[in-house]
Amino acid sequence: MTTWPLLRTGRALRAAFAALLLAAAAPALLAAPVEVVDERGAIVRLAQPPQRIVTLLPSLTETVCVLGACERLVGVDRYSNWPAPVHNLPQVGGGIDPNVEAVVALKPDLVLLAKSSRVVDRLQALGLKVAVLEPKTQADVERVMAKVGTLLGQPGAPALWQRLQGELDAAAQSVPPARRGQRVYFEVNNGPYAAGESSFMGETLARLGARNIVPAAMGPFPKLNPEFVVRADPDLIMVSVRSAAGMEQRPGWAGIRAVRDGRICRFSAAQADVLVRPGPRMGEAARLMADCLSGRPLAE
Repeated sequence: MTTWPLLRTGRALRAAFAALLLAAAAPALLAAPVEVVDERGAIVRLAQPPQRIVTLLPSLTETVCVLGACERLVGVDRYSNWPAPVHNLPQVGGGIDPNVEAVVALKPDLVLLAKSSRVVDRLQALGLKVAVLEPKTQADVERVMAKVGTLLGQPGAPALWQRLQGELDAAAQSVPPARRGQRVYFEVNNGPYAAGESSFMGETLARLGARNIVPAAMGPFPKLNPEFVVRADPDLIMVSVRSAAGMEQRPGWAGIRAVRDGRICRFSAAQADVLVRPGPRMGEAARLMADCLSGRPLAE
């Protein structure tokens, strides 16, 4: 019998308790200066926690909100779609190449964005404070959460990380022993780009007892020759519905064990968003992967 309803109830109670703690602590923290070193090695120093924030990466948007500062967001990238309060915020384009004029018009006192963004120097030249934070591994996620928490003046990052660890452990325990050891191919998009062993997604798969066909030496999210997947012959394929169209018709793929046996987990667009974002919903992502590995329905 599954224990997921109980786990979800426990998560909700912990989240509510954490929110109360954050609310109680916030007034004392707002006036204090904050400082972090971002992924460029640059010191980001603010006289007080920012009150007008633009985020240009969905995982950073979600982290800000889960740490209790969603009301401070004044703009987001076009892919930030969770939680619900961000739906009404101005969108300033893609995270890599956003509309700089739109960002400036929002008068943020901090812009959070990825290392891959092309506008870091331009935003700084226009007088904006920027912090470059882009998690790719689970260790990165913990570090980024801590830095975002410091910038926000919010103390909840360590508790959030511990909650995620508990959720990852619960997901791992839900995978039956007979389902462990499966050789998995996770296609991030139909480039095809894959989630390799060294990515945060690959680390979750390993924690669930799966074996990734894409070794760490190939990098976190390598672009593959489709023939590589044919030769690797995975037992199970994980892919979003957005990328799965025509997969079985790719040259040679009809003979792959996973395709031949119909063992392809097709995640909805909303589920795929959860899976590919290295942030506070990693526990939910682990549950989706665990359900796939275990042959359970992929309930929303």
